Amino acid sequence: MCLIKKYLWVGLLFSFFLMLHPRLSFAGEPIPIGTWKTAQTIQPFFYDRFLQDSMKSRIYTFTNPADQKTALLAGSLDMCGTTLAHAIYSASLGQPVVVVAALCNKCSALVVKKDGPVHSEADLRGKKIGYVPGTMHEILLREMLKRNGISPQKDVKLIRVDFFDMGTALAGGNIDAFLSGEPFPTLAVKQGYGRILSYPYYGDSIGTINAGMLVTRASVKKRPEKIAALVLAHARATRYLMQHSRQWLQRAASFGTSLDVLEAAAPNMELAWNMDATYIKQARALGSRMQALGIIRKQPDYEKLFDLSFVRQAGEKLK
Repeated sequence: MCLIKKYLWVGLLFSFFLMLHPRLSFAGEPIPIGTWKTAQTIQPFFYDRFLQDSMKSRIYTFTNPADQKTALLAGSLDMCGTTLAHAIYSASLGQPVVVVAALCNKCSALVVKKDGPVHSEADLRGKKIGYVPGTMHEILLREMLKRNGISPQKDVKLIRVDFFDMGTALAGGNIDAFLSGEPFPTLAVKQGYGRILSYPYYGDSIGTINAGMLVTRASVKKRPEKIAALVLAHARATRYLMQHSRQWLQRAASFGTSLDVLEAAAPNMELAWNMDATYIKQARALGSRMQALGIIRKQPDYEKLFDLSFVRQAGEKLK
């Protein structure tokens, strides 16, 4: 639990520092971008090789989508990663956020103790389950429990655990299961204490959508050329990494996860950049499920939340 508190305090203090030092925008200054240090959110680390010569980026790393969004709204980031669940949640509260590109799909898995008593999703009743609020993993967890007739409020104990502490909590018996993003499920298997019980994705209605790149509504209006350049760099970085999977995983291994774990997790990770009408339809379906689960009170304005113009521009230039 000490590690959990440490990560939470580090994230909060870093966001507070950024808010007290808002970036002044002028030509030549590195563009501040937020993301996670994971294989599925790696594209921003490759932006500079695809940005025009007059533009450079500076990457800030976070452990959860809420801190990134806070720094973005404070003006300390120009763009950041976010889960679609958190984007929908933020927009439902009236926050002026806009998703301008996809970031990744898939990446989730439900993990239990290797030799524990849980052999099916229904066996989770009465168990302690680790999760990270505001993520697609939370939505998948709640939906999975509901499908099995298990009340998230009454029949299980949901425990907030940082991604990086999931394995320790499971191995130490503090939780009985966790639903998290890669590489932590695969790492649990490789280290011998965990077993992947299921990949609880939705059907075609929502699919495997996961995360995207977020900007503010003001930046769309005032700095569309900068956003267009960033989205194009994001698209090119995504395409490059998909075509050079070895380099993708080797760079991701520098974040602290061994290459063999990442190679085993790769089939459950999908880099992304493009969004289309189907993507928005799936996001709307996700929002409907979030409201049914009581995570949001009302639906956001999806026309304002998603701006497809930048990925369309990027698509034209990639042809």
